[in-house]
Amino acid sequence: MDPCPFVRIVIANLALRKSDHTTPDPSSSSSFCCKFNLKGFPNQASDVASLTHENDVVESKIHGCFALRRTQMERLGERSSRFSKLRILIYRKNSARKNGCGLSRKGKFIGCVDVQLDFKSILESNRGLVIQNGWVVIGGALDPIKLHLNVRAEPDPRFVFQFDGDPECSPQVFQVNGTVKQPVFTCKFGFRNGGGERILRSRSVQSEPSASSGKCFRSAAGDDGGGEQAIKERKGWSITIHDLSGSPVAAASMVTPFVALSGTDKVSKSNPGAWLILRPDQQGTWKPWGRLQAWRERGRLGHRFDLIPDGGAEAIPLANSSISVKYGGDFVIDITGGPTPMTSPNSSFDFSSGSGSGSDPGSASGSGSWGQLLYRGFVMSSTVVGGDSKCSRPEVEVGVQHVSCTEDAAAFVALAAAVDLSMDACRSFSHKLRKELRQSDPV
Repeated sequence: MDPCPFVRIVIANLALRKSDHTTPDPSSSSSFCCKFNLKGFPNQASDVASLTHENDVVESKIHGCFALRRTQMERLGERSSRFSKLRILIYRKNSARKNGCGLSRKGKFIGCVDVQLDFKSILESNRGLVIQNGWVVIGGALDPIKLHLNVRAEPDPRFVFQFDGDPECSPQVFQVNGTVKQPVFTCKFGFRNGGGERILRSRSVQSEPSASSGKCFRSAAGDDGGGEQAIKERKGWSITIHDLSGSPVAAASMVTPFVALSGTDKVSKSNPGAWLILRPDQQGTWKPWGRLQAWRERGRLGHRFDLIPDGGAEAIPLANSSISVKYGGDFVIDITGGPTPMTSPNSSFDFSSGSGSGSDPGSASGSGSWGQLLYRGFVMSSTVVGGDSKCSRPEVEVGVQHVSCTEDAAAFVALAAAVDLSMDACRSFSHKLRKELRQSDPV
């Protein structure tokens, strides 16, 4: 089956400077940021450089992008022009919020630029289309400012897969293209080595408490005075992806239990649970392809995904972000723009820093450069349903350039299943899981 046609609207090469008719102001190094608004899509934001001289070079960098399916563009193109307008709003950042975008009421609004998107022309272009490029004047007549921008449309075909139910219910997985659905994989959920959810008792090792501190010691240990400590954990979950012939082509295996932090009912960032994403080699044995870590903090599911190269080299971070536990969201791996990738609300990554945080693009990393050769542009995304929804049915999108065989696609499907299952694995231990995720302790 052919991949689904997608187009990315890319916003790049942003910079601000005073109008050519004004004298450069040495104090104009204030921090600025832009918010990108496209009707029907979540807002995005990015910092923007402030140039002081006319001959300063504009940095080549992608600041944001919106991915649209062909059907979305056709629908938007039929509606009024305000639905096909990309709005770029510029703010002077609040000095009290140096690390944020400053989009609160205290941030000063400078002006905005509207870029009209001609979806008919975009759909007719097979090689991409430059929509707007160069300097535009914004702001009032007394304080004119120029914004440099590059807005373009790029084709970005993707394979789309959809689970026919929750991963723990061992569903089929369909490839989807418009209204056509074709089964391509089956999933098998299970438990390894008596895995499941359990509350264990372990005897804590204590030194002889003094008379003045004994009561506090017992309280901190979280026991009942007899030296026993309750350990709540979820362990041993696994899901195997099979092709239609029944051959296993990928798997996700919980290798580090999800354990509640002492004195709480939650999995913390300091001690996350972890999955290995596995692929079969030519000898039919499983080899690790990636590692997913997950935890819960402040109402969000935190996650970090690392690529595991052959030969035991250092793991390479590909995604490091979080998803709302209540509302859900998207797990995204997107390495757009090479060494200066976009940082979106859903995902953050920086190959050049090797940290996965997108915070230090100046420090190069050899392993990051190696990983950049393998994965560039949009890699994958999968939906995660929040709250207590009875059925999640994850939908997975994978960039066509990253799929050369069945095992490639299956590895991303297994990763999506692990992300979805992590939402349950990181639930409060006071919350009762579905029966498919529980297994009685062995006698």
